[in-house]
Amino acid sequence: MNYAFDFSAPLAYWPDLLAGAGTTLSLSLTSTVFGFLLGVVCALANTGRSRWLARLSGMYIEAIRNTPLLVQVFIVYFGLASMGLQVGAFTAAIVALVVNVGAYTSEIVRAGIESIPKSQLEAAECMGLSRWHTLRHVVLPPAVERVYPALTSQYVLLMLASSICSQISAEELTAVANRIQSDTFRSVETYLLVAAAYLALSLVMRFVLWLVAMAAFPRLRRMGSPL
Repeated sequence: MNYAFDFSAPLAYWPDLLAGAGTTLSLSLTSTVFGFLLGVVCALANTGRSRWLARLSGMYIEAIRNTPLLVQVFIVYFGLASMGLQVGAFTAAIVALVVNVGAYTSEIVRAGIESIPKSQLEAAECMGLSRWHTLRHVVLPPAVERVYPALTSQYVLLMLASSICSQISAEELTAVANRIQSDTFRSVETYLLVAAAYLALSLVMRFVLWLVAMAAFPRLRRMGSPL
């Protein structure tokens, strides 16, 4: 094997790589926020008193968790276009990622909700708290706090999985890398640089989620390390 590495050619495209990394981070953070909200709503539906809401939520979760993300991206991007609703690749990518991560978030949050002792719920009922106030002050904060490390890992995986969106020409990091390697014919060097970029983005995501945990959970703030 006589291969001479040359990173100068792909590094010449550093502005494109930086823009692609920014798009990947933007995709990931936006999908994380809306995916978390969707997941919490579905988790509450799954653990609530309404059977039809629980069944509807369960059908959504099972459908998403048992189909590939790539297929879901294609359904959103090409399916909406077939129905006459033209959306850009970036918007379609966000919709697909939110729908995907919302299902996984729901199951994680549901586990946190079910871990809350019934005695706490009974105490809240004795104090005359409404169902909404019980959820808001007694159930959700400790439930999310308990499963926060799992949520963090899931959202980092979401950021890595966003590379699939290159298949619909969303200009994220992998799509930029594909274009660079086709221009430079330096596939190994290009994808090594991209691998390093994804590693850096993973650290950025974990740091951002750590900051969120430090701000949201006083007990974890006192402990100093929520992850």
